[in-house]
Order: sequence, then structure tokens, then C-alpha cells
Amino acid sequence: MGFAEAVRTVLKLKYATFSGRASRSEFWWFQLFYLLVALAIGLTAALTGAVSNLEDGPSSLFIALAVIGGLFALAVFLPQLAVQVRRFHDRNISGWWYLGLCILSMIPYVGFIAGIAIFVITVLRGTEGPNKFGPDPLRPEARAEVFA
Repeated sequence: MGFAEAVRTVLKLKYATFSGRASRSEFWWFQLFYLLVALAIGLTAALTGAVSNLEDGPSSLFIALAVIGGLFALAVFLPQLAVQVRRFHDRNISGWWYLGLCILSMIPYVGFIAGIAIFVITVLRGTEGPNKFGPDPLRPEARAEVFA
């Protein structure tokens, strides 16, 4: 799965779909898209000098960029959460574990370990063949039976 296909899949086809599985490429391409858009908004604010003269209050350009960034973050929150849960499903782990790790990440020192756990789960290869969350996103024709 390529960059454009991953972004289209997450934002159009599976916007708020928490069932099924997401391959590593789908997850990481979408993370790259999110990072690039956030950087573009931030760099636009920095390069236009919108934040350089805040003595008189924020400029209208800064407010406009803040609103655009906030609306983007709000629009992408649900698909971001859904693709993360589907990534956990690809490892044959319930999405409720992601909620548990997010809650644990709010505890000092434990949060660092929870963040590492989330990162490791998203980096590891998914289970081959179908699991309890659906067919393999890389090879949907693969079957679980060994002696079929």
C-alpha cells in the first residue's frame, strides 16, 4: 500500500471503522501524512511571521492558522484513533488494550513505558493469515488452516 492509497483508505473508506485490521504500511503512511500536514501548518505560521510580534496580541494570520490547525486535528482525531485500533487488531490484540495503555500513559514514569509499548506494537509485523479480527490485510486470500 502506497502513500496516497493509505491516506485515501483511512480518510475515505475507513474513517471511523474500528473493526478489521490495518497493515503497517497503512498505519505509517497515514502517520507521515499527519506529520507533513502539521509541519506545513506550523512552518507557514513561522515563515509568515505570524508569531513574531505577539506584544500587541496575536495577529489575525496566527488566529487563522490556529483555527485551521485545530480543525485539522479535530477532523483527523477519529481516523487516527481508528487506524491505531486496527493496527492493534493486526497484532491480534484487542483495541481496548490501546485505551488501557493511553490511560497508563498519564501516570508519570509509567507513561514512558506505555508509550514504548504502543510504539513496539505498531512496529511489529501483524499475524500472518486471518485472526479473530479479520483476514490478513496483506494477503486476504490466505487461510488459517494448515492442511486445507
